[in-house]
Amino acid sequence: MQTLTDKSNNLNDEIDLRELFSLIWKGRWFVLLFVLLSTLISVVIALGLPNVYKSDVLLSPVSESSGIKMGGQIGGLAALAGVNLGGEGGDKVSLALEIIKSREFIARFIGKYDLKVQIMAAKNWSMSDNRLSYDEDIYDVQNSVWVRDVSAPFKPEPSLLETTLIFSKMFNVSRDKASGMVTLSVEFLSPIIAQQWVTLIVKEINDDMRRRDLEEAESSITYLNKQLEQTNLSDMRTMLFSLIEEQTKTIMLANVRDEYILKTVDAAVVPELKVGPKRTLIVGLGFCLGLLLGMLFVVIRYFNSKKN
Repeated sequence: MQTLTDKSNNLNDEIDLRELFSLIWKGRWFVLLFVLLSTLISVVIALGLPNVYKSDVLLSPVSESSGIKMGGQIGGLAALAGVNLGGEGGDKVSLALEIIKSREFIARFIGKYDLKVQIMAAKNWSMSDNRLSYDEDIYDVQNSVWVRDVSAPFKPEPSLLETTLIFSKMFNVSRDKASGMVTLSVEFLSPIIAQQWVTLIVKEINDDMRRRDLEEAESSITYLNKQLEQTNLSDMRTMLFSLIEEQTKTIMLANVRDEYILKTVDAAVVPELKVGPKRTLIVGLGFCLGLLLGMLFVVIRYFNSKKN
């Protein structure tokens, strides 16, 4: 059973809520003013934001069954000799995905294709003539000069590290744990450039992994040939010849497979629909913010008038 005190508290709460609603109703014109201003500002902001497009590609790990299979004896000898014959395809794919996200790979990618201006200064994209426009406060296109005003340690021309960090936010790579399929996507102002970048990233990671395996295989063959010269034991020589054969297979596969680690299942296409900005959401948030600020203003104004 409720005590007399509880009933009194409930009654006071009800009265307080009634007073609050009454107060807000009396100051509804202030609330409406805040809502209109906040909504108008959010509309201007939403319309001023450029469209962003996302292009993605679906990739499948290249099966190691098409590559090298080794027996336990050969694998054991390779481990003792310090020669890497390669593990499961999944291990190489995991390494490839980490390399894609590394600063070194991204910086090399940006430098190779000269993407710094597009990443750091692009402001909008024109669908009619397929042209990017650049922020004149950041980059002077006519004179090819960086003019942005920044504080130390930053410089007018963005560093490769700064550009790398910005580009890292533009793309995403994920892997489905159940199927092992890899999805790589890029978001940018131009849908055409987004599709080009996705395709180039896939090419570069395959080339990078191919180069690593080729260098390792060639070094291993050089090492194994030296070991052959130093032994006359027939069994040992047979094993060494087997190891050289496996490394030769690695070199062969690296040279004949264009998609060395990741194979394209669903190629990247030029997107037709934007993924951002969410203009309706921005305007909705602006409306809610204006409503909240307006009610807060009315309440604060009321209590200040009571004090005076």
